[in-house]
Amino acid sequence: MKTLTSPISSILFGLFSVAQAADIYVAPSGADSNSGDKAQPLASLAAAQTKARTFAGKESVTVHLADGIYYLPETLVFTPDDSGSEAHPVTYKAVNEGGPVLSGGSELKLTWEAHKSGIFKAATPEGLVIDQVFIDGRNQRMARYPNYDPKKKAEPYQGFAADAFSKERAKNWADPTGGYIHSLHKSRWGGYHYRITGKDAKGEVTYEGGWQNNRQMGMHKDYRMVENIFEELDAEGEWFHDAKTNTLYYKPVAGTDLNSAKVEVVRLRHLIEFKGSEEKPVEHIALQGFVVRHAARTFMDTKEQLLRSDWAIYRGGAIFLTGTEDIQILDTEFDQVGGNAVFVNNYNRNTLVKGCHIHDAGASGVCFVGEPDAVRDPLFEYHETNDLSKIDRTVGPKTNNYPSGSAVEDCLIHGIGRVERQPAGVQISMAQGITVRDVSIYDCARAGINISEGTWGGHLIERCDVFDTVLETHDHGSFNSWGRDRFWHKDRGYSQKEIDKDPELPFLDAMKTTVIRDSRWRCDHGWDIDLDDGSSNYDIYNNLMLNNGLKLREGFRRHAWNNITVNNGFHPHVWYVSSKDKVYSNIFMTPHKPARMSTPFTKDGTMVDRNLYAADEASVMKISKKLGWDANSVFGDPMFVDPAKGDFRVKDGSPALKIGFKNFPMDQFGVKKPSLKAIARTPEIPALKASGGEGKASRSMKWLGATLTDLSGEDFSAYGVSKEEAGVALSELAGNAAAAKAGLKDGDLIQAVDGRKTPNVRQFGRVIRGAKGTVKLKVVRDQTAIEVEVTL
Repeated sequence: MKTLTSPISSILFGLFSVAQAADIYVAPSGADSNSGDKAQPLASLAAAQTKARTFAGKESVTVHLADGIYYLPETLVFTPDDSGSEAHPVTYKAVNEGGPVLSGGSELKLTWEAHKSGIFKAATPEGLVIDQVFIDGRNQRMARYPNYDPKKKAEPYQGFAADAFSKERAKNWADPTGGYIHSLHKSRWGGYHYRITGKDAKGEVTYEGGWQNNRQMGMHKDYRMVENIFEELDAEGEWFHDAKTNTLYYKPVAGTDLNSAKVEVVRLRHLIEFKGSEEKPVEHIALQGFVVRHAARTFMDTKEQLLRSDWAIYRGGAIFLTGTEDIQILDTEFDQVGGNAVFVNNYNRNTLVKGCHIHDAGASGVCFVGEPDAVRDPLFEYHETNDLSKIDRTVGPKTNNYPSGSAVEDCLIHGIGRVERQPAGVQISMAQGITVRDVSIYDCARAGINISEGTWGGHLIERCDVFDTVLETHDHGSFNSWGRDRFWHKDRGYSQKEIDKDPELPFLDAMKTTVIRDSRWRCDHGWDIDLDDGSSNYDIYNNLMLNNGLKLREGFRRHAWNNITVNNGFHPHVWYVSSKDKVYSNIFMTPHKPARMSTPFTKDGTMVDRNLYAADEASVMKISKKLGWDANSVFGDPMFVDPAKGDFRVKDGSPALKIGFKNFPMDQFGVKKPSLKAIARTPEIPALKASGGEGKASRSMKWLGATLTDLSGEDFSAYGVSKEEAGVALSELAGNAAAAKAGLKDGDLIQAVDGRKTPNVRQFGRVIRGAKGTVKLKVVRDQTAIEVEVTL
């Protein structure tokens, strides 16, 4: 195998001058019996592919596609036989960018007639399976309850109901078989999907599914929605297809002329696939300038666990790559695809997605996901654990079966997670050296950019603009990561002991530093940047965080400097001792908001100091002194240049300059391509708030030699529970205390006593005062519910 060039040099192979070139022309008006020259174009991509193979590797080949719709009868598959070379690449290119539409659907010629209540019906071809219906290019909605309300942008499913599939609701359904249930996770960590199989003898709805989330904790009791049920067809833009009678029912939007409307339905999941291997990759092919449309939804096949993240995933997308080198997807619009837009699967090198517009996708925008067989000692579910005395201590991957050296550049990505609720604009898992650069990402059900684990780091995220994220879910960030790698254990004390013996343990998988820099972030329903469980080996600098600041939970060697957190600050959660984290030269506007941290964290170079706080010194230092931090930090007005217009550079004379802060550009964030920049949104710039103190103190009480405290703010995330669940947190537990002798531990969360809920200290006091003898406590320990008996 040849030695790979760097991604930056190899992705520019289209600029090389070549001695020979072949041109092939395709047009909807052409014929596959034609020669394929400009005067006699072919009609299909498949015919062009066959002809291009005769030149591949010997001459540079350009396949020119004229404007029009190309309905693909089946997935177009590129194999190593289609490969070009560095000197002689193969390019499939639009004559006019955005003119050729590649469709995984079909157009239906229907005769409509009135049904009732504004609903029309039409006969469809026998055996037709319909997943989505497009009317004049716009995706319509399956009949659903409750109805869709576009004004409820940040509300789950844009309309939810606790009784979505209740027995009472189902009384009105003659046969709901084939309908779907969509529900958020109990703690709003993504969602679940189920296929309705019917009703039982008692009239209860029966269903299968729920495998789409890796944290199996059940449905949320309120955030539910059903679709594809005929009796719920009652709103404009809704449809239902009765496969038994081959009839399509549709309630048109006011003003729609069904006699002239173009009706398209979706057939294919994958429109284009690249199928090669590490030994024989598909190489040097570019796709440029297309619109990709009509890819089927895949939510019921989102089953594969992604190591110990919260995710399950479907390995597939409208464009799907396996076993490739130097493949480019350029200047392409992905319009309302039902699942992932681009999926870079297993062995791939130097993949480039550039200048693309990805919007209104059912799942994620671009996914880079390797194979678990490349991971040493992989674990899949959150509660699975390794015996750290027996794990493989070899650094890095076991095989090359993962994406590396690839990039998403200069793209506009928005409307992510229209169907699924555990998506990302860019998703990275079991990969190395992925660059996300000059990308605008917004309007996401969950993360803008997500890194599932530390394998194997080396990613670069720069000059991005990411906002309006975590719109329907909870406890996440515009940037989110996990690091539940080989070293990580849900019992932090256990992994701490092993890391004390071998400080390199956290870097067996997170072997290369991931850099987040020169970007703008805003999350109104989580953290702007959220490095969750175990995330390790990050450099974070020159970032503007507009709303909810920076969170670092557990993990090792996170260096954060020269960042600005507007109206917020730093959120340290549940740190290891000797983490070697360094947080310095930042501008924070509030005191730290620690969770489950109350003693100094300064060992072995761990340091939080030399920061500027636009907050009251007393309130900052009340917290910082407990943690051993900020002895050399300063306080005062940062003297921003023009915060109302988003310019948070500081003026000459700012106290920030005294602690080493350096201005960075405020006009570099997001997509640069002129046609995309012209339509890209930018985040709302918040008005500066008066500097705040530490907030209201949590209520606490003493009980059996321990301190019990209400949860507030950051604590819910730290304990892994929702605000609806709550509980009282146990701390300051001496070894000889009665609570310790009963089996309780520091960090336990007590949610109930003998079945009676104790969401706060006041309620706990009421319940425990009336209890006698032995009581059963419902306790959350390491995010797992257990029962502990205590004799009073």
